Amino acid sequence: MTAVTTHRTAEEIGRTPAGPRPLPALGETREVPLPDVVERTLPSGLRVLAAHRPGVPMVEVRMRVPFAARTREHPAVGELLSSTLLTGTADRDRVEIDDELAAVGAELGVSVDPERLSIGGSGLADGLPRVLGVLADVLTSATHPDTEVARERERLAERIAVARAQPRTIAREALQRKRFGDHPITREMPTVEEVSAVTAEQVRALQAASLVPGGAILTLVGDIDPEAAIAQVGDALAGWTADHPAHELEAPSLPAAGDLQLVHRPGSVQSQLRLSGRGLRRDDDDYATLQLANLVFGGYFSSRWMENIREDKGYTYGAHSGMEFVPGGSLLGVETDVASDVTAAALLETRYELGRMVAVPPTADEVEAARSYAIGSLLISLDSQGGLAGMLTSLAADGLDVDWLRAHPGRLTAVAADEVAAAALRFFAPSTFTGVVVGDADVIGDSVRALGGITGP
Repeated sequence: MTAVTTHRTAEEIGRTPAGPRPLPALGETREVPLPDVVERTLPSGLRVLAAHRPGVPMVEVRMRVPFAARTREHPAVGELLSSTLLTGTADRDRVEIDDELAAVGAELGVSVDPERLSIGGSGLADGLPRVLGVLADVLTSATHPDTEVARERERLAERIAVARAQPRTIAREALQRKRFGDHPITREMPTVEEVSAVTAEQVRALQAASLVPGGAILTLVGDIDPEAAIAQVGDALAGWTADHPAHELEAPSLPAAGDLQLVHRPGSVQSQLRLSGRGLRRDDDDYATLQLANLVFGGYFSSRWMENIREDKGYTYGAHSGMEFVPGGSLLGVETDVASDVTAAALLETRYELGRMVAVPPTADEVEAARSYAIGSLLISLDSQGGLAGMLTSLAADGLDVDWLRAHPGRLTAVAADEVAAAALRFFAPSTFTGVVVGDADVIGDSVRALGGITGP
């Protein structure tokens, strides 16, 4: 006899004849114990942070080198430097570098942006000396072979050509120009022409001039003895020196509130809304309060803005707001992508929700839900060696340390609903934002201009 099964919907599963099944109460948030962090500054100026975090026999490596541009061609040369740094040294070729890392289950990657060059990866904890040996080799004697530079130059040009056709890239560049003008912070992606003009000699010269230890940070987190690990760093990187510090990015002037700029993208079937306002640095006394206000507005899935334009109106698959840290300050960003025919409606609802943060302050229940999410997501992000290493590096660059991290859940817990309401009034009024709307101006122009506060074609 064949058994008969009946499919039940999610709603049916969640209900009983007496009504919806009650949800279990949330348990107390589990604390993630944070290890002590040992810090030393080497004679070269390199800051080394090391923390013992057992659990798996691995070590996470994060290096941050200030890498601000001093010339117009720097972004293009820097991109090729980052993509060829691990392709050969005076003693090892690309294959030998890969084999040396693979022997201890390790990998390293390099990236660059207008503010920093970053090297990150992981490996077996007992293989740390070999990882540091490879790191020292590429930092002091990377050769950037002509053939590798030529190969990567071609690949990078292709990737840039593709990226520059993407709506999100166009929107990001437009927003950066609107916020910062021609400041070097806007040069996040070079042009194909700039990349095509780079020579291997320029790459080698940039490494000698800019990839230096003074002001750089190296963070190690894992199943290590911190003091021993720092000693290993000192031995391995003793030859990485320079007579000048790394170049820090000059702090840009933070953008003033003002009209949104309409950016014409012919033929686009979608529009990108990018709004930007002032935020707070992590060390500001009101940072935790603003963090909770942001979550209530648009910082997570259960936020007001997401509920409105995604769940209720169906204008978008996703909408997000959050803090973006820049030298000397912080910006509050609001962004979503919508179909062209609902661009004006989505902008209207976005402004409405910003205004509602002021006129209808967050309730105690909204603040409590945001608080639980903020503390829980923070602790989850720190539960891995890699998450902790990344956070410690970011905090160190801002002049903060693990003590700030330990105290932050307590700061979030102490915030009262009326303080969040005050932050909403200060930071979320529609009049405090600027930004861009990117789309086909021939399609969306009349409707968005009719809402007011729009400049452009």
